[in-house]
Amino acid sequence: MSLTKKQKQVYDYIVEYIDENDFSPTQMEIKGHFGFKSLGSVQDYIKYLKNSGYLSNDTNSVRGLTPLNPNALERSNDVVDIPIHGKVAAGNPIEAIEGNETITVPSSMIGFGNHYALTISGESMIEDGILDGDLIVVKEQNTAKNGDTVVAVINNEATVKKFYKKTNQIELHPANSSMQPIIVTHGDFQIKGILVGLIRAY
Repeated sequence: MSLTKKQKQVYDYIVEYIDENDFSPTQMEIKGHFGFKSLGSVQDYIKYLKNSGYLSNDTNSVRGLTPLNPNALERSNDVVDIPIHGKVAAGNPIEAIEGNETITVPSSMIGFGNHYALTISGESMIEDGILDGDLIVVKEQNTAKNGDTVVAVINNEATVKKFYKKTNQIELHPANSSMQPIIVTHGDFQIKGILVGLIRAY
């Protein structure tokens, strides 16, 4: 069953909260985050997500929400299809190419949330074993911790680098000792996801 925009926002909030805290948010925390006027609204969202197969809910616990993988629910327990969004640079930023293809990956590679794949172009991540032509699996999110390998967009151009947030700037480090970090002090910068897997054809 498909979700409305708000239902997906509630689901994604629960998933991201668990990723960051290792336990689920309470209904009061969900209510406060979205500014709902009553707990009844939260309970309606939880009920729909539960009935649609996106959540399980232990009613004996105030933190009893457990996200389920909706992609995996529609398929076998072993594999899942994710979209391929084209090519992204592991050197200097290039424009990401949108595509309509999908690829089948092991479900063990996919956690909660939305995922997609990108083909690597360039050699700036070779010291982390990410080579030109490799396919990376990316979890879609807009936050990252220092040291995470991220897909970042700078002024509408995408790149793959290690993320480090400093006091007055963001640094995107290559894993290639012959290349320099990209320093972001201003401009249009977004994190589009973090790397969670790699697929290579021999």
